[in-house]
Amino acid sequence: MIWIGDVLVSHGEGGVYSERMLGNARVWDPFRSKLAALYHKGTGVEITAETRVLYLGAANGTTVSHVADYADVVYAVEFAPRPMQDLLEVARRRRNIVPVMADATRPEQYAPLVESVDLIYQDVAQPDQAMIAIRNSVFLRDGGHLILMLKTRSVDVRKEPDIVFQETVDALISAGFVVQESLWLVPYHQDHAAIICTKPEV
Repeated sequence: MIWIGDVLVSHGEGGVYSERMLGNARVWDPFRSKLAALYHKGTGVEITAETRVLYLGAANGTTVSHVADYADVVYAVEFAPRPMQDLLEVARRRRNIVPVMADATRPEQYAPLVESVDLIYQDVAQPDQAMIAIRNSVFLRDGGHLILMLKTRSVDVRKEPDIVFQETVDALISAGFVVQESLWLVPYHQDHAAIICTKPEV
């Protein structure tokens, strides 16, 4: 990843969400992006010009735009019509974003559009976040990475976040993933955790 001092940046056209610029680099704000928060707090996954990404929960395309500045291609899946309008505008300005309006719980809907990827990045506010990751792992190459941004309050608001976190980790391990790193994203994002896994080589 590209750092200017202690500031995470990406090289690409600015003006996506009024982000600050440092020269020709876009500041990747950890308070606006959970993925940026992960890079500030933990190790994360290195994204290169050869990396193919399946992004689940693309929303308005804020973080998608930064990922696309680094990656080869980003398949950006979003279900809600209003954020999709913004995502389409972001994709219009970046040729390596493939916007997909679909439900991440039903990967068969977009299976014809998505090739094998090196990284699945998931940021969805639904109760079955672990199962969504497991279902979409059919697109992940052996040895590839999963970054699951866990929104604990969306899973079960009645449970303590620590319990939801551990149950999610256990579900991913039971599905065959190898957990490499897991951490909370405070102070940038409350009740959110990042879980980084690999899909074992067969």
